[in-house]
Amino acid sequence: MIEPTVTMPPKGVRRAPARRPDPPRGTVRFPVLAVVFVCAACGLVYELELVALASYLIGDSVTQASVVLSVMVFAMGVGSLLAKALRCRAAVGFGLVEAGLALVGGTSAMVLYAAFAWFGESRYVLVAFSLAIGVLVGAEIPLLMSLIQRGDRSGRSGRKASLGEQDDAAGTVADLFAADYVGALVGGLAFPFLLLPWLGQLTGALVTGAVNAVAGGGLVLWVFRRDLTGRSRALLVAVNVAVLAVLATATVLVDDFEQAARRAVYGERVRVAVHTELQEIVVTGSPEGPPDLFLDGRLRVAGRDEYRYHEALVHPAMNGDHTRVLLVGGGDGMAAREVLRYPGVRSVTVVELDPGVVRLARTDPALARLNAQAFSDPRVHVVHADAFHWLRGATGRPRERYDVVISDLPDPGITPSAKLYAQEFYGLVAQALTPAGRFAVHAGSVADRPRTYWTVDATLRAAGFATRPYSASGRIPGFAAGPDRADRTGGAGRGSGDWGFLLAAPGGRPPALGLAPDAPRLRSLGEDTLAAAARRAERARGTALPPSTLVHPRYGG
Repeated sequence: MIEPTVTMPPKGVRRAPARRPDPPRGTVRFPVLAVVFVCAACGLVYELELVALASYLIGDSVTQASVVLSVMVFAMGVGSLLAKALRCRAAVGFGLVEAGLALVGGTSAMVLYAAFAWFGESRYVLVAFSLAIGVLVGAEIPLLMSLIQRGDRSGRSGRKASLGEQDDAAGTVADLFAADYVGALVGGLAFPFLLLPWLGQLTGALVTGAVNAVAGGGLVLWVFRRDLTGRSRALLVAVNVAVLAVLATATVLVDDFEQAARRAVYGERVRVAVHTELQEIVVTGSPEGPPDLFLDGRLRVAGRDEYRYHEALVHPAMNGDHTRVLLVGGGDGMAAREVLRYPGVRSVTVVELDPGVVRLARTDPALARLNAQAFSDPRVHVVHADAFHWLRGATGRPRERYDVVISDLPDPGITPSAKLYAQEFYGLVAQALTPAGRFAVHAGSVADRPRTYWTVDATLRAAGFATRPYSASGRIPGFAAGPDRADRTGGAGRGSGDWGFLLAAPGGRPPALGLAPDAPRLRSLGEDTLAAAARRAERARGTALPPSTLVHPRYGG
């Protein structure tokens, strides 16, 4: 019987350990696709959070969205190129990229808000975060492709890929991008409907970062653990634990941080701070003194001198029949207070989008005292609706005709209100007015932003109105020039500190600028001051400007 020959390894040579078999392809591909889905959702949440917070802090949401999206898409391309240097160590590279993305994206809202609160400037921080997040997001897919392809090559044991295997590689790319796009859809819907209303911008970003870190770190440390050395594994564990610790600590301290930042923005006398579904409402001042009302960081009511603004806005429009009055905006109740001073007023309709503003104006003692309990008057009817859509429906009902329409809206340069300064909206107002009706519009500062002001004038005239420009001045130092300026200290240095208004009437003849015979006694307005205000505004008239429309808005940020 012939014994089989046994070949022994040479003396002194160690036998190589048997290689652990590769996991089945499905056990790699499906976890990878799941993590791509989660990371894509997190990436889009970071993007939307930057856009939303920048629009709130800086204004002009169109500009901020354009900056964030364009910079981030460019940075994603840069990140894809930079990922080439990490392909030889794709597993540890992807783990570090996800940890960095979780940290940068999760803390971006807090850092952006801190820059606004303590330094007054957040544009550069916005661009920096858009670049950093874009680079990290752009590196994700190339690194994951390297990991999946490495797993596929190990299954082929070095043989040449067949045509079917090449097609399967193309299918892998399709699967990755499909998971990425579906994840982006889920993240885009989760941000406005779940994260923002339930957690807010700061906590929502921190929680998203934690989910990102767990998903990315878990994938590498579990599925691709064979590709990690002991040192790399220890590094990834330490980095992810540190990132999660930072995010957890920030989440615990987020309320204290927000209060400190709010004091830095509004001062030490913050009495009320409310987040509604639409905006942040802050009331400052002592309970005994006049309050200041801020909406999304912009001063809307300066208690010590708000009467100058509201008297100039309301009373010139009341020179004529004023039985039925429509207020567009004005949820603080100050314009309604001035309207109700006329005994001939029978009904006042206030169309205010945010119920939280009206609720606070009713219940806050200082605000209710300042607006003279206007919303308790039985003649006042409040409608919570988008003024454009509500007025579009109201014009179809013959009974909905008003003698006076007053537009008490944020500055036309703030993009969310731009459609209420469009020619189409003014056309709806013209249909809702009686033939002898009058329309008063707050149009921003004549001195500081003349192009915006005269664009409103051109838009009114394009909608068939004849206009009479005028302004109000005499602002008390230390307060912003208009109801949309958050800077309470530097306003005097930027311009004359005026409010610009336009009084309009249907037809070709401009309305008379004066006060009604039954006008109440006013503190800041008279026939002489109105005439001087009209001359001052006319002197600032420049060249003719094109009107602003829905499809071609012409108001800057």
